[in-house]
Amino acid sequence: MNTPTHTNVQVQKIRAIGLTVTNCDRSLDFYTQALSFELVSDITVEGQDYSDLQDVTGAKIRIVTLRLGDELIELIEYLNIKGKPIPSDSQSNDLWFQHLAIVVSDIDRAYAQVRSFPIQPISITPQTIPPDNEASAGVRAFKFKDPDGHDLELIWFPADKGKDKWHQNRNRLFLGIDHSAIAISNTEQSLKFYRDLLGMQVDSRSLNKGETQARMDDLPGAEVRITGLRPPEDGVGIELLDYITPANARPIPSDWKSCDITHMQIELVVNDIEQVVDRLRQNEVQFVSSRVVQFTDSLLPYQQGCLVKDPNGHTILLIAE
Repeated sequence: MNTPTHTNVQVQKIRAIGLTVTNCDRSLDFYTQALSFELVSDITVEGQDYSDLQDVTGAKIRIVTLRLGDELIELIEYLNIKGKPIPSDSQSNDLWFQHLAIVVSDIDRAYAQVRSFPIQPISITPQTIPPDNEASAGVRAFKFKDPDGHDLELIWFPADKGKDKWHQNRNRLFLGIDHSAIAISNTEQSLKFYRDLLGMQVDSRSLNKGETQARMDDLPGAEVRITGLRPPEDGVGIELLDYITPANARPIPSDWKSCDITHMQIELVVNDIEQVVDRLRQNEVQFVSSRVVQFTDSLLPYQQGCLVKDPNGHTILLIAE
């Protein structure tokens, strides 16, 4: 498999991260009040196109789009289908683990604010990456779960780390989304998908271990190989979390669907969706959508979509704007 050159890069940017939720109103309250997201739109869609896209028969879907800084998330509620909940014993090395990293200007204040809401902590308290980790030294982070059990992270960057924009707007407490991190079973296998097939670029590598990581993940002896990926237009990135110890735990069950609350989807804007789909089919990537769906209504901010799975079963929504 050849690594694509800059002339045939497929992915342009991550448009949004979608989360299937039990109740949009409850999640809307949490994200706007606890984390300062702002409402962008609130639509309800149904019909064959949406059923084909998500492979959920007869789906009626409410989609609430929220913005934090420059970044978007979508809260997705299946109004006529009750999805399976996130397993209550989920851990960071389970292969369905995926979190949003929310950048803050003051982690102690942000931590105090989110603790006043009904969250489930993962980390004991905010943790500081030690100096011996050159890639991430001084970064402070706290992991927790939202009311549905979706994993979130508050992250603070010291002056020499993170993008310039995270250091420019200090009058706000919650600044935006830096990346979505996903647990994977094999770094090279995932790089073939995200880098070689989709054209994302590796922009960081680190090995996180020791007591700090164990306290952050609530995993004794945690040692994780982290690979950061960015699309050509920058914006939100993807972090690959390859746990060495404890070894990658449970795989994503094959019967989990988009209507289940575990479902998160990374929306990738691609420059030629038919070409990307052909390439993925040739490389035996698993498809959720039965076809590239052409949306004829004007409710959605994109014209075409196709849902696929990465090598570990994380869902990727390819879209053409």
